[in-house]
Amino acid sequence: MSAPHPQVLQLLERAAKSPLPLYHTVSPHLARRLYRDTRAVLAPRPPEVAEVRLLVAANAIALRAYRPLGTPSDEALPALVYLHGGGWVIGDLDTHDVLCRQLANGARCAVFSVDYRLAPEQAFPAAVEDCIAATRWIATQARALHVDPARLAVGGDSAGGNLATVVALDARDNAGPALRYQLLIYPATDQRCGFASHQRNGEGYLLTRHSIAYFRGHYLPRTDDWLDWRASPLLAQRLAGLPPAFVLTAGFDPLLDEGRAYAERLAKEDVEVAYREYSDMVHGFILFGGVLQGANAAVDECCARLRAAFEAAA
Repeated sequence: MSAPHPQVLQLLERAAKSPLPLYHTVSPHLARRLYRDTRAVLAPRPPEVAEVRLLVAANAIALRAYRPLGTPSDEALPALVYLHGGGWVIGDLDTHDVLCRQLANGARCAVFSVDYRLAPEQAFPAAVEDCIAATRWIATQARALHVDPARLAVGGDSAGGNLATVVALDARDNAGPALRYQLLIYPATDQRCGFASHQRNGEGYLLTRHSIAYFRGHYLPRTDDWLDWRASPLLAQRLAGLPPAFVLTAGFDPLLDEGRAYAERLAKEDVEVAYREYSDMVHGFILFGGVLQGANAAVDECCARLRAAFEAAA
C-alpha cells in the first residue's frame, strides 16, 4: 500500500498537534467556525474572477454566482451548480469560495455555489430539496443569468458530491433540467458506511469514523433514512441514463471505496464515467492548495474535464 504524500504527512502532523477540539466533540455551531477558520489557512490565494455576486433563488435559497476572468458580462456561458462539502452540517459559501473561483476560471464557466440548509437545524431531506430547487431555478433563469441552459453541470465535494448526484438522479426522473455533466469529488454514496475503507482509513487521516458518525447523526437522525437513495445514491434502483461523470477519490479517505463503487456502478450501467484516485491524498484535500501540490493538480483535472464536457455539448 502506498503512503500519504510527504506534504500530506506534514499536514497530518500539524493537525495532530493542534490545540483545537475535534469536530465531533463540539456543537455544530462551533464546528462550523473551526472548519471555516482552519480551511482558510490551508487554501491558496483567491484568484481574481470577473464577477462575484449574491443571488436569491426560489424558496429563498442564497447562491453565490461567479463569472470567469476575460468573459463579457452578457456571454451565455456554460454553468456549474456547485454544492459544498462539510457533512451536511458544516461548510458554507465562504469555505468553498476559492475552489469555486478556481473552477470558474479553469473551466471557463459560470459557477453557482448553493447555500443549502444545514443539519441539525434542518435535517434530511432539506439539503436535497434546496439543491434540487436551486438547480431548477438556475436552468429556468438561464437567459437572465447569461448562461447556456444546454450546458449545465452539477458538482460537489464529499457531502456536496452526494447531493450533486442526487440532483442528477432527480433531474433524470422528473423532467429535467437537462444536465450535461457530474463532477463528483470524493462523494459520500452509501450511508451504511460498511466499506472496508471506513475501517482502513477511519483514524488519522483528518476525516474519521467518529466525525462521519457525528455528521450522519445530525443529517440522518432516522436510521431508516440511511437506505433512501436521496441519502445513499449508491442504493438507487437505477443509475442508467445519468449524465457523464468524473469521480475523484483520495487513497487515504474513509469514503474511498464507496466513491469507487459508485463509479464502477455508473460504468456497469453504461453511464460515461472517468475515475481518478489520488492515491496519496486524504479526504478534503482539494481545498488545501496552499499547502498541497496535489490539490492544485486535482483542481486542474476537474477544470479540464468540465471544459471538455462543455465543449462537447456546444
